[in-house]
Amino acid sequence: MNRKTLLSLLALSALSTFTLAPTAALAQGTAAYPNKPIRLIVPFPPGGGTDIMSRIVGQRLSEANKWTVVVDNRPGAGGTIGITEAVRMPATGYEMVMGQKDNLAVAPWLYKGLSYDPSKDLTAVALVAESPLVIVTAANSPFKNMADVIAAAKAAPDTITYGSPGNGTTIHLAGEMFKMDAGIKITHVPYKGSNPAVIDTMSGTVSMMVSSIPSAISQIKAGKLRALAVTSAKRSVSLPDVPTIAESTPLKDFDVSSWYGVFMPANAPKDVVATVNAAINKQLALPEVREAIHAQGAEPRPLTPEAFGALVKADYVKWKGIVAASGVKVE
Repeated sequence: MNRKTLLSLLALSALSTFTLAPTAALAQGTAAYPNKPIRLIVPFPPGGGTDIMSRIVGQRLSEANKWTVVVDNRPGAGGTIGITEAVRMPATGYEMVMGQKDNLAVAPWLYKGLSYDPSKDLTAVALVAESPLVIVTAANSPFKNMADVIAAAKAAPDTITYGSPGNGTTIHLAGEMFKMDAGIKITHVPYKGSNPAVIDTMSGTVSMMVSSIPSAISQIKAGKLRALAVTSAKRSVSLPDVPTIAESTPLKDFDVSSWYGVFMPANAPKDVVATVNAAINKQLALPEVREAIHAQGAEPRPLTPEAFGALVKADYVKWKGIVAASGVKVE
């Protein structure tokens, strides 16, 4: 996918219609699926990572199939508004949502009164991609790697600060998890979005920042930010020269990444789930789709619905303990 094609995807309106065709027609009652438009809820505004992933996948499917999928942005409350709406929809296979780790594995433990359990109230259909986070500092920072950060924090507790796009995000909690695992005291500075955090990191107002790769990669490549480490178990294809935290510190099991995936309401028809999973996985295997996803700092990772469901359940349980240990609360 060239740059012009990707930019055209991002310019699509918040309510877009893709024409998609089934890879195989499955009987659903007396009619083949699908025989009417499918709605894909995106629980974030247009232009963000979740929205971009939705449109990359949708655009590619549109070139191979003849379904009609309506992309419907329903942002708010860290993505929980769109997820809650999807949970309440009928389980016919005509309502889908693009979820991610923040609103499915983390948010249920942060927001009081949140009414959904992703392992029970949604059907995992297809994992689209996983994306590590990156820890960055100013280009003239004394920190050359994460071992330097740990050493400095132990020598002078509470003097190192790290920025994030906001309280209660996976990015924020990744910083808290690093702090707990390393046994150090550093101070979180929340911002209202990534851009102001990036600016303050470049200026040295905060010591470092935990960031999504798309939010920081242009400044890394411009030499204004130094990438210290990625948070995943493996190096990022977008930043192959940047080590993992496990490679550069004693924290050999550290692994925090985000993911994006398609879900339907609980008890969605199994044959429909299998059809959508196969169609998405087929597209994720294509070089041009992998290139487009890599450009967003993510890695395509096709899974079966069962394997994806197991991943969601494991993360849901895992992040309960992380959120509790961090003491982070969102009102």
